[in-house]
Amino acid sequence: MGDCIFCKIARGEIPCRKVYEDDELLAFHDINPVAPVHFMMIPKLHLASLTEAGEAHTVLLGRMLLLAPRLAKEQGLENGFRTVINTGKGGGQEVFHLHIHVIGGGNIPPMVRRN
Repeated sequence: MGDCIFCKIARGEIPCRKVYEDDELLAFHDINPVAPVHFMMIPKLHLASLTEAGEAHTVLLGRMLLLAPRLAKEQGLENGFRTVINTGKGGGQEVFHLHIHVIGGGNIPPMVRRN
């Protein structure tokens, strides 16, 4: 998509602080990090959200999930990390291009508040 900010980043039209890049995937540091380490992984192929992924994307999604721990470790996250995929407006998605947040380091609060 021409106006998608993540597509523009993937095409090199908008600079980013790259963590990783290959022919299908790009990982880069979040510009508004919520933790000491916060990067995201995107497919270069435009998929608006996880709901648009189908059987044809199985290998791509698998590659993303398998790459996450390797990149997290390279970024110094030896004790664990959180992966987040916000899906749709109701799921908190702000940029409508599938992306996986990888977050860690410091004091990461629980995802769900427990009483």
